[in-house]
Amino acid sequence: MEFFTLPEVKGLNLPFSQAVRVGDVLYLSGALGIVPGKMELASGGMEAETRQTMENIGTILRANGLSFDDVFKCTAMLADMGEWPAFNAVYVTYFKPDRLPTRSAFGAAALALGARVELECWAYAGQR
Repeated sequence: MEFFTLPEVKGLNLPFSQAVRVGDVLYLSGALGIVPGKMELASGGMEAETRQTMENIGTILRANGLSFDDVFKCTAMLADMGEWPAFNAVYVTYFKPDRLPTRSAFGAAALALGARVELECWAYAGQR
């Protein structure tokens, strides 16, 4: 197993790794729309938080030699399922239409830091 946390995140002393590689799979922890290196959410509502969440995931993927093309499973947690359309409008722009990952989603009573969205992903990391 390989444990991974970006250097700018290590200083935040969070009680988890951002990703763990086990065999051919990179498991990413649930990502929030936080401003890189800080414990504050991107401002601007669901669209801005989703975009920052996806950018944060993309940074972890790239640091591991991967891209959104390698993501095969996501779990979305939304604080308000009424914001589902706004989440989806941003989410789909990060994937090719014929390479959408499998996905589960559910509403959550509350998310860390008062976030609107948290997204966990799995990516295929084999044959690199």
